[in-house]
Amino acid sequence: MMKFLFYMIFMIPLCFMSNMFWLVQMLLLLLMFMFMNMSMNFMNYNNLSYVYSCDMISFGLILLSIWICFLMIMSSENLLKLNYYVNFFLLNIMFLMILLFLTFSVMNLFLFYLFFEGSLIPTLLLIVGWGYQPERLQAGVYLIFYTLFASLPLLMGIFFLYGKMDTMMIYFLKFFNLNFLILYFCMVLAFLVKMPMYFVHLWLPKAHVEAPVSGSMILAGIMLKLGGYGLLRILVFLQEINLKLNYIWLIISLVGGFYISLKCFCQVDIKSLIAYSSVSHMSIVIGGIMVMNYWGYFGSYIMMIGHGLCSSGMFCLANINYERLNSRSLYINSGMMNFMPSMSLWWFLLLSSNMSAPPSLNLLGEISLMNSLISWSKLSMFMLMLMSFFSAGYSLYLYSYTQHGKFYQGLYSFYSGVSREYLLLMLHWLPLNMMILKIEYLMIN
Repeated sequence: MMKFLFYMIFMIPLCFMSNMFWLVQMLLLLLMFMFMNMSMNFMNYNNLSYVYSCDMISFGLILLSIWICFLMIMSSENLLKLNYYVNFFLLNIMFLMILLFLTFSVMNLFLFYLFFEGSLIPTLLLIVGWGYQPERLQAGVYLIFYTLFASLPLLMGIFFLYGKMDTMMIYFLKFFNLNFLILYFCMVLAFLVKMPMYFVHLWLPKAHVEAPVSGSMILAGIMLKLGGYGLLRILVFLQEINLKLNYIWLIISLVGGFYISLKCFCQVDIKSLIAYSSVSHMSIVIGGIMVMNYWGYFGSYIMMIGHGLCSSGMFCLANINYERLNSRSLYINSGMMNFMPSMSLWWFLLLSSNMSAPPSLNLLGEISLMNSLISWSKLSMFMLMLMSFFSAGYSLYLYSYTQHGKFYQGLYSFYSGVSREYLLLMLHWLPLNMMILKIEYLMIN
């Protein structure tokens, strides 16, 4: 694991050199192929050391992080054209990549907390530095205060664990079973805010609307997955108390997910609608993790990877429209099929994946999560039916509003999509729909 870390650290000086924009991108792609070729035993932890290790969950999320960072650079070519602090932008992405790699690979609980919270800083800089509106400062404050408010109890919980167990290694903590109510809430709350769970989700639409395309991609692709990854690690040694209290989070996530699905129909901002749909999808993931059975764990892991690719691709599409119309309003972005018929196909493909149509990973994840939640309680079937139905509903609503209807009268000049944009969308859609052919490699053992 150390060789990959040094690879990324030695890429940092390249960010300061001129005309290195595409080289940094290609080196990230090379890093991904190197990481994929790493010989792994997926049955247990691999490359295990005192600090780092990699199991199946870490492996998938690190691969997703590298892939999304690679696509973030590809989507931000406008910065290169405008020469808008390109070197600092690349530096920011490299720091973010290093922090995410460390978050998913460290074994020490305190170091995990450190990198988990540290990844907020480059994200905040992306929003504040390269955002579009003056409200981006308010969005940054929302992001910081929501997450920091819940993370201090997590730090206190980690220190309490160290006092009790004399170890902070995640690998050893699984042998203990702790039944402290306050410790449980302290450890779990920070990850639920990061997911985000309904009631503590308001920072996410705000951050998405004000963020540049790269900020939205990393927020939707990776940042929401940090909460799920943390829960998968933490609940291993809080099993007994979680099985008694999981109904609290399950009720909130199911009812909240249904309510957010309805709220998507009220949105007039494309990015806001996609952000609220992310909250709806993540609420099912929270339910699957809290049930604590194999179907729930497997389904939540698959759903996190599928949603990371699908949601990131949808934000790219929203940005492609924004670059041409300078608006994210659904009323102005109507009738786009007249101007960009080829892009209309990509809207259809990604929105069909968002509503869990075959052969996307989202379908497999949703079936597994439904299995786990219905096995926990038959009553959850009604909420899952409604959430699935309205998920398809707001996806169709977004597609029909943007692609059909009368186009904006003030539009005089236009250009169709360029090859870079089609490649960007294809690199989101292909892994999302082709990975299902080799799903045995993603099975968690």
